[in-house]
Amino acid sequence: MELVWSPETALEAYVDTVKSCGTSLESSAPELVSAMAAGWQATQVVETWSCGGATSTSIGLAVAAHHTGGRHTCLVPDEESSSEYTEVMEKSGHSPEVIVGSPETAIMGLEDIDFMVVDGRRHDLTTTILNSAKLGRKGAVLIRKHAGGSSAARDFRWRSVIRRRIVRTVFLPVGKGLDVAYIGATGETSGENHSCWIKQIDQRSGEELIIRK
Repeated sequence: MELVWSPETALEAYVDTVKSCGTSLESSAPELVSAMAAGWQATQVVETWSCGGATSTSIGLAVAAHHTGGRHTCLVPDEESSSEYTEVMEKSGHSPEVIVGSPETAIMGLEDIDFMVVDGRRHDLTTTILNSAKLGRKGAVLIRKHAGGSSAARDFRWRSVIRRRIVRTVFLPVGKGLDVAYIGATGETSGENHSCWIKQIDQRSGEELIIRK
């Protein structure tokens, strides 16, 4: 069984994130990430953050978790980052769970992760976290933000760190670049599944359906 997309929940999260963060001609990344997390009905939302980082995407994830009834967890490297992140998020009206520690240690207690956002500026940390992440049985959506900056960020390859079947990847020129990967359900290893995805239109409702055969 795969993750199920809900356009209604995605739209609600998008609108609420716009209300919380505002909009900008330069970037709509927080709104887009929020809509994706909510649309995929994510129940275990994880992100990484460190001192001085922007929190608009974090607010978007918190909004999405509120709409899905999910758990929103932020992994930070030290107490200083924890204090700064918590203060900013509380001012925005949100209180995600914060775990302090090295990436491989902080993520160990988290299971069935179905939506995760990492910082593409730190290739080493990103690789460690993705290698250690216990992804959801129904699949997962993984996002690297700041993916369009340095050559190291642009040269990243999902298949080098993900052992599960990668259904689809896409780079979105939003903000400073979003690199998105949709991971298949448990037991579907990369390169071993030859199924295809078929798009159909429900003639009664007009709803677009994507099914796997």
